[in-house]
Amino acid sequence: MEGERKYITVEQLKLHKQPGDLWISIKGKVYNVSDWAKDHPGGEAVLFNMAGQDVTDGFIAYHPASAWQYLGKFFTGYYLKDFQISEVSKDYRKLASEFNQLGLFENKGHGALYSVISLVVMLSLVVYGVLKSESVLVHLGCGLLLGVLWVQAAYMGHDSGHYQVMSSRTYNKMAQFVAGNCLTGISIAWWKWTHNAHHIACNSLDYDPDLQHMPVFAVSTKFFHSITSVFYGRELTFDPVARFLVSHQHFTYYPIMIVGRVNLFIQTFLLLFSKRSIPDRGLNILGILVFWTWFPLLVSCLPNWSERVMFVLASFAVTALQHIQFTLNHFTGDTYLGPPTGNDWFEKQTAGTVDISCSSWMDWFYGGLQFQLEHHLFPRLPRSQLRKISPTVKDLCKKHNLPYKSLSFWDANVTTIRLLRSAAQKAWDMDLPIPKNLAWEAVNTHG
Repeated sequence: MEGERKYITVEQLKLHKQPGDLWISIKGKVYNVSDWAKDHPGGEAVLFNMAGQDVTDGFIAYHPASAWQYLGKFFTGYYLKDFQISEVSKDYRKLASEFNQLGLFENKGHGALYSVISLVVMLSLVVYGVLKSESVLVHLGCGLLLGVLWVQAAYMGHDSGHYQVMSSRTYNKMAQFVAGNCLTGISIAWWKWTHNAHHIACNSLDYDPDLQHMPVFAVSTKFFHSITSVFYGRELTFDPVARFLVSHQHFTYYPIMIVGRVNLFIQTFLLLFSKRSIPDRGLNILGILVFWTWFPLLVSCLPNWSERVMFVLASFAVTALQHIQFTLNHFTGDTYLGPPTGNDWFEKQTAGTVDISCSSWMDWFYGGLQFQLEHHLFPRLPRSQLRKISPTVKDLCKKHNLPYKSLSFWDANVTTIRLLRSAAQKAWDMDLPIPKNLAWEAVNTHG
């Protein structure tokens, strides 16, 4: 009976957001996920960030229909009394339901097959070119092709991490470790840890690790006040070294992107050999050992050190394009301080993401992530469906007067450099007032 239900208020729910006391609400029901946090496939940081509030939109975005059956064991017996669903959330949930009924989440096309074939072909050509050719130009081409392979392997790992691209969970997990750990040397455990937190707390300066690049980059002047990273659990100190580096960030942006892969290697080792609880630690370490066996051996097969350095730099330079793309998608988006909130899911994603407009023949190159907003709203949607739903998402943004930011690759680069330059110019003068919207200033800065 409706009258026999037990209710708590939104304010009472907010009290349950500490480790060991994590409550969430999904479609009006209140769940206690305190003990489940350490076993959550998406990582415990996600539950810590969203605890004490309604998370219906986020749950719909990240979980298949089969996940609903597991919620019962966490039900507290309470219902949420006074939570108001926004009109945009209603439309978002309706849209997700329509996509599900149309089978878009299950219709993956042949993307995984094409990806596997392309990776095998590229790796074979790289190995053959290094071992069988004595031409410097061929070796340079092999280095460049290896960079392309790493980019596409990263997309493969990304796709298999978000949804099941293979015929079974076992094969899907295998795809993650082979594409991520073995081929690229970047741990899928590290990727899941940071990437899930990024999606949930998109463009939060203190919760989103993808914006926390101090002391090298600062996309907001708020970083000048040494904010504390909730994700990393440490202060992002704006000291003299950071001030110097940030003040030149518009010049160092592209050079750093070229060697940015080194940081990913370092972050992988720091996580895998930390005291943090990591799923499949042994398997992750094994995959990294595979990479650090075949890659150095391949490089050592080149005839001299100059060609070896050329080969490595060439491969890294190509992957810089992917690092640049990732930053273009979010650096110029709106930022905020504080934890994400579940009742403005759609709004936060539209504000913090930027699409890259391109022709359909470029979809392979971008790995589907040029539709960044569409991916953030529906992360389980196969990349082959993102272009198809783009007009619908754009119409929904227009209906609710929300931004739909789409720029060409060139314009996105120009806007990003202007943003970095605008922040760099303020890095030396702490007396200047903090602008309300640095991205807006960057777009309107000339020179």
